Amino acid sequence: MKKIIMVFAFAIAALSSGFVTAKEVVNIYSFRQPFLIEPILKEFTKQTGIETKVIFAKKGLIERMKREGKHTPADLVLTSNFSALLQLEHANLTQPIMSETINSNIPTQFKDPEGHWVALTKRVRNVYSSKDRIGALPQLTYEDLANPKFKGKLCTRSGKHPYNLGLVASMIAHHGEEDTKTWLEGVKANLARKPQGNDRAQVKAVKEGLCDIALGNSYYFGKMMQDPKQKVWAESVFINFPNQANRGSHINVSGVVLSKYTKHKMNALKLIEFMSDESAQKMYASLNMEYPVKSGVALSEMVASWGKFSEDTIPLSKISDNRTLALKLIDEVKFDL
Repeated sequence: MKKIIMVFAFAIAALSSGFVTAKEVVNIYSFRQPFLIEPILKEFTKQTGIETKVIFAKKGLIERMKREGKHTPADLVLTSNFSALLQLEHANLTQPIMSETINSNIPTQFKDPEGHWVALTKRVRNVYSSKDRIGALPQLTYEDLANPKFKGKLCTRSGKHPYNLGLVASMIAHHGEEDTKTWLEGVKANLARKPQGNDRAQVKAVKEGLCDIALGNSYYFGKMMQDPKQKVWAESVFINFPNQANRGSHINVSGVVLSKYTKHKMNALKLIEFMSDESAQKMYASLNMEYPVKSGVALSEMVASWGKFSEDTIPLSKISDNRTLALKLIDEVKFDL
């Protein structure tokens, strides 16, 4: 009797959350904002007849899935960054995504070796420089951020934020633990202020003269250019792509996982396949001024205007191997203090 009551309670919870259990449906948990994915989901339903039901949230979805366990209604999860993909995998909430279509569309370095996550869009960890005080920095490297010539000139958000954590993990992959720690100490010494705010706040600080260079993801530049109040911030800086003479610029991603307890596995796979293909890739990337993961997909006009660049091709799985160590080093150098 107790088991029956529990199952009934979860069924009621699923209905109250807006999810349905009909055969032709995909239930989605999404960290990505509605305006980014709703146009794609509408097109998917138009082409396949499969309905999509979505719960949007900036945080808490992973904890929710842990509580729900095998009773979770979620068939897949759309994430806004690589860190969330890893958290879902490490929490044992995923299963391998097995699809020849996805394997064909998505390059190897943007997939988990065992299939537990797939990247859907890319963004670059750029360095912005003041047009008035520094100028463009086409030869800049991430290593240069520790150069004493930039002492008191650098702004960034918390070192523990997933965007910076990924960059530090990539530095470990390329240079090892000891050299990366030395680099972090140099970067900290060059900070104009204690790490704070989001990526846009760093560009604002450059505009206001608080610093001359700043770390920030590429798509925020596009967002600022589209915002009447923030456009003046973006227009005050150059967007630079580091390490163009060697390994290329660091890449972060948004992505998707297939729920371990999906009730509509084939429909979920069809949606992931759809999102990995050319039309959805172009739409998904252009809506947020990001880069498609699938090769050969045209960029949005704004993103294309930033120019061509070489990207670091190190597999994301190798970066993920160093994220715990990256966090340890950030703490050791007291980067955020």
